[in-house]
Amino acid sequence: MAQPTYQYLVQVPGRLSGLRPDPPDVSIVVQYRPRFENLSAKSTNIAWMDARAELEHVIRHLAEIDNRGSATPGEHEAALWLSDRFEEHGCKVSVDSAPAHGTYWWPMGISAGIGLVGALFGLARKRIIGFLLGCISVGSLIDDVASGPRVLRRYLLPKRTCWNTVATTGDLTAETTVVIIAHHDAPHTGKIFDQSAQKWFAGRFPGVLAKIKTAPPLYWPVIAGPILVALGNLTGSKKLIRLGAVASGVSGAVFLDVGMSPVNQGANDNLSGVAGLVWVARALNENPVQGVKVILASCGSEESFQEGIAAFMAKYSSDLPTRSTYFVNLETVGSPQLLLLEGEGPIVMRDYEKGFKDFVEGVARSKGISLTRGNRARTTTDSLITSRRGYPTATFTSVNSWKALSNYHMLSDTPDNLSWDTVFDAALLAEQIVRSLADYAGL
Repeated sequence: MAQPTYQYLVQVPGRLSGLRPDPPDVSIVVQYRPRFENLSAKSTNIAWMDARAELEHVIRHLAEIDNRGSATPGEHEAALWLSDRFEEHGCKVSVDSAPAHGTYWWPMGISAGIGLVGALFGLARKRIIGFLLGCISVGSLIDDVASGPRVLRRYLLPKRTCWNTVATTGDLTAETTVVIIAHHDAPHTGKIFDQSAQKWFAGRFPGVLAKIKTAPPLYWPVIAGPILVALGNLTGSKKLIRLGAVASGVSGAVFLDVGMSPVNQGANDNLSGVAGLVWVARALNENPVQGVKVILASCGSEESFQEGIAAFMAKYSSDLPTRSTYFVNLETVGSPQLLLLEGEGPIVMRDYEKGFKDFVEGVARSKGISLTRGNRARTTTDSLITSRRGYPTATFTSVNSWKALSNYHMLSDTPDNLSWDTVFDAALLAEQIVRSLADYAGL
């Protein structure tokens, strides 16, 4: 029995792209013959169970690779295995290497340590040196966490190699390009990632938690330490210097603990997103699209502050005009509630381009996929790099009932603890964004 074909409307903002000069807002009718006639009854749907088997195979296999930390042999092994999977689904594939430092705890910890040394000089009445070291510490911390020139990494710290797997599918001659990204490296754990306090707060103050849409600025206290050191040395206040010393010392200890803690399996962060890339490759191989070129980029070294995506952009951005290229980031999509982030920024919050977010929300609504908006992240994702370059970017992530990424950077981040419905919804939504943009490009 043939499956029915459904129609739905998606409102396309005129500012979505430069496909036409000053394009007006339009509504497009998208026709789609779904694999899943009853998305609300996935658990008994044989086709959905097949899709889950595909997603689960990718996640469980990669989770078993020993130590997929940034710029490690495990990251390389994952990149090669993914290359084979993409080729099986008809993609043209390249495994790219690039220099990477591979950590964030060393550059951040050293930078915090410089602030602590500045405090010691200040307390020894060598305030000019203390002030200069405090300023250097502030600049170095901001430079690293906000993906600046990264002077410390570039010139002073050792290098390893990171590995990106880049697969191309869809209409290879099309002007419009959709780049769907995820990362296959896994994070180090650490005591700082314990969620007990956040879970307690959610139980004690649920009304307050419901109103919080932006995560706390976790890196502000880190930067506050050397700022206090610099101000204390400038004003001669030993109280400020001591406060800065304590804050810088605590920050350094936290980064040291992360560096010494084991790497987890990274099922939610971010094999849940990587599996979505493989799913899209399979879906587009089985049911091809015209009018859109699709690049599926599984990057390495995201956990060392976006070194993999930076290498990807350095190699490919010259062939990706901002007027006709869209980025979709599948980032930690294995918690119960799927989110479309409004923006991100560890220091200064920067929203993503609004028109593309509205478009994506319309696609989700048309497919009956629950997608929550209004939230902003203070941690960094690969979207920090793409949106800064001027590309329309949609970033999917997910949270649990206390608004945390489930098992984030914890040893409990295993395949058995994933919300599989959310993993699939994110993958399906990424596919449908491609198909909707293909319909728009064909107008």
